[in-house]
Order: sequence, then C-alpha cells, then structure tokens
Amino acid sequence: MLSYEDARLGLGKLGLKNNPVIAHASLKAFDTIDDGAQTLLRAVLDSVGALVMPTFTYKTMITPEIGPPNNGLVYGMGGNSNSLAEPFTLGMPADKMMGALPEVLRTHPASKRSSHPIQSFAGIRADKFLAAQTLQNPLGTIGALAEAEGWVLLLGVDHTVNTSIHYAEKLAGRRQFIRWALTPTRIIECPGFPGDSSGFDAIAADIENDVRRLQIGNAIAQAIPLKILFLAVVRRIKEDPLALLCQREDCERCNALRSV
Repeated sequence: MLSYEDARLGLGKLGLKNNPVIAHASLKAFDTIDDGAQTLLRAVLDSVGALVMPTFTYKTMITPEIGPPNNGLVYGMGGNSNSLAEPFTLGMPADKMMGALPEVLRTHPASKRSSHPIQSFAGIRADKFLAAQTLQNPLGTIGALAEAEGWVLLLGVDHTVNTSIHYAEKLAGRRQFIRWALTPTRIIECPGFPGDSSGFDAIAADIENDVRRLQIGNAIAQAIPLKILFLAVVRRIKEDPLALLCQREDCERCNALRSV
C-alpha cells in the first residue's frame, strides 16, 4: 500500500516545490493508496508551490434549438439533458469525469474556486491564477500559470486529459466553440469551449526530452513545463492544421475543425 510518505518523497523528486502546478490524476492508477485521494492531495500540496485542478461542471450545459454554424454541436438535441441541467453554484461538485482528486481539492478548507459555469478551476495558494479566468477567456488560469513558470503534473494519466493543450491550441489560432450554461438567474453564452482531447497523446514524442518522469507506486508521474508544452503544440499545429485531432468519425468538434 502506498503511504503519504511514499507519495511525498516520490513527488519531491520532480523538483516542483517552488513552482505552481496544474495537475491531472487517476487515483486508480496508484492501485492501493492509504486513505486514497486525501493522502494523494496532501502529498501533492506538500510537493508544489501552488496547485490548480479543473473542476468542470458539464451538467450545467444547455443545448439550444439553433445557434452558430459549424459549432461542433447538433442543435435541438438537448432533450432530456436540458431538462436535467442544474444551475451552476460554487458548491456544485466537479464532474465525475474529472476523477476523484479535483473534488477533494474543491472541498479542502484552504481551497478557492473560480466561477465559470462550465470550466471552473479550484486551487490552493493559487488565487491570482484563478482570478485570471474570465467568461471570455475560460482557460486564462492556465496562461497565468505559464507566466509564473508553471508546470503540468500528470499522475497516472496521459495527455488525453491534459487541459493545458487546449490553451496551446488557442495560441496556435485553432478555432474554439460556443456552449451555453444554466446559472441561477439565466442561461449564458460561454465562448472559448475547447475541442476534443482524444488525440492529444500524439504530442508526447515532441516533448519527450523535456519531461520529468518517475514511478510512484504503480503510477507513472510526469511533469512538463507549460511554456515548453505550448511551444511544442503550437509548432505541431502550425506545421499541420489537423495535428492532435482525434480519428473518430463521429466526433463533432474535430469534424468541425477539419471543415474549416
């Protein structure tokens, strides 16, 4: 069984004690860890300068009957999902697709959360990064982390969950989408919604020499400087406008990008 001390010592070897970090994690990848997500969160917090994680809330989303063309969305198909949508509040749990750790971070007594109704972030010692997010720039938190020499920390996961690549797509000029979310008072339009991430692991070879990697228990931990990641993604997309898109024939967002 992996203990707190095992996790802390392993993460400490990545050398991120003075750096802000955006993390993505799979608790299952560690197999058995003493006290689960609570222990892993404590080990991460004791090994980085500041911690941010996405706490996205997809159950706030509304699909309208009509909208902008080529938006990676089939309008009028909301049906039951619209009727089940819930208005965003700061106390809304992170979507289960985020994994267990973001929700444990969100509920930590020292945690703060941004207020985007779909793409919120939670963090500790990260107020200035959370404040960089706006409705028009939902991934602004990631840009602010990069300016502060931030890193991406992947714990038992690969780049298909690496939200920071979406920010780099924007830097490369890749078009983003519009979505709509329910709030306590109204439905609001949310620009800057990213594409699909299923093809993102193709960037791994481009940044291999800049990755810090080690094994902690049964999980592989990887750390990548955000600025280096951005440069690699922008270079790939500039060379090939279809780079990092997924190959699924039914992916509405990737198909919309291919049709530009």
